[in-house]
Amino acid sequence: MVATELRVIYGDTDQMGVVYYANYLRFFEAGRTEFIRAKGLRYRDFEASYQLWLPVTEANVRYLQPARYDDLLRVETSLAEIRRVSATFAYRLVREDGQLLVTGRTVHACIDLKGKLRRLPEALVSLLSAGETLEAT
Repeated sequence: MVATELRVIYGDTDQMGVVYYANYLRFFEAGRTEFIRAKGLRYRDFEASYQLWLPVTEANVRYLQPARYDDLLRVETSLAEIRRVSATFAYRLVREDGQLLVTGRTVHACIDLKGKLRRLPEALVSLLSAGETLEAT
């Protein structure tokens, strides 16, 4: 698990000062990007080196409590599952007071630059799963 801190800016909220529901997916992306960086690889370097992309093919968000303007949040990101051509990331959004606000998952297919499914490179699988407790597949 890798934790990333971010503060809710005014532009992330609606008129009531509550984070707009779709922005949680942006928070997940920030967490996933830092998860990959913490494993020793920048997302853009992965794309350039392997000539592969990891588009989101499925997203799930469970809203427990709202985040609000100026909240300091911790995005906890972990690799939940890795398969031959996909990876699933799990997220927990926790406010600085320890309150769990949101949980979620994103599934990412591995595709080449022409959009064809490709096997995740073994080196990437090893790098991403190092130190992670994965679900049984």
